[in-house]
Amino acid sequence: MFKKEALTVEQQVQKLQKRGLIIKQPKIAEKYLLNISYYRLGEYWHVMQKDKVNHIFKPNSVFEDVIALYNFDAKLRLLLFDVIEKIEISFRTKLIYYLSHEFNPYWFENSSCFKNTFQFEKTLEIIRKEINRSNDVTIKKHFEKYGAEKSPPSWKALEQVSLGVLSKLYGNLKPSIKSKKIIAREFGAVNHIYLPSWLQSITQIRNHCAHHSRLWNRNLPSKVKLLSNPPNAWIVDAKNVPKEHEFHKLYVHMCLMKYLLNTIIPNNDFTKRLCSLLQEYPNVDPNALGLKINWQNEPLWKY
Repeated sequence: MFKKEALTVEQQVQKLQKRGLIIKQPKIAEKYLLNISYYRLGEYWHVMQKDKVNHIFKPNSVFEDVIALYNFDAKLRLLLFDVIEKIEISFRTKLIYYLSHEFNPYWFENSSCFKNTFQFEKTLEIIRKEINRSNDVTIKKHFEKYGAEKSPPSWKALEQVSLGVLSKLYGNLKPSIKSKKIIAREFGAVNHIYLPSWLQSITQIRNHCAHHSRLWNRNLPSKVKLLSNPPNAWIVDAKNVPKEHEFHKLYVHMCLMKYLLNTIIPNNDFTKRLCSLLQEYPNVDPNALGLKINWQNEPLWKY
């Protein structure tokens, strides 16, 4: 039976000090612990412990370094969320535009467009639920004008759903559909085989950002497919190309974000902002993100 009692912030500070964490200003540490939970911060001090069973810290482990890591991660999430927003909006726009012209505004309700009928029905159910519970003024006006029986067209309906739902719609489209190939080419993915795994990766990281979850030193389970010969600027030094066993690190996913962003906004400031963030926190180990040596000098990141 679980018998641990809740600790006050004063007791939490004392516990950390007893375990070897150097806390120069206990009152300030208490303030942090009252605003950022003990176990949330624990994700950042975990690597500082030499004995992870008894939670004993390595010599010279300092509370201020924990806070620096936490702040770095928070700023990293904001940076990536901003990049993902641009990718998501572009993908949403292309999906709605091309499919609506190839078929009609209600293509997302047309089962003949999709490979897997069960997945199609499941995705459509999610879309309809999101539409029905939406407070968006566009949706409300649509139903006021046309009644509840008439579904909103794709340019209204698909603005209400998540990137995850959109990526499932795209991935389930039949390979013969021209728009699927066009969208992949416009994002530099050559064909539709690669893009779904990239979107899955980005969706997962977007969810971590949205829920304020740690990205620094996190293992990401996404399986991404990399092009052997990308048509756009990529990585030329073989040592800097992410290997499959490194796909759990953030680096490969940031490379894909940068690759996609370059097709939307050439000469964007992603590289500059990421470099500035790393310079602001010099104690952050780039290996925790999987960053390669001189990564910023690759054509992908110079673009």
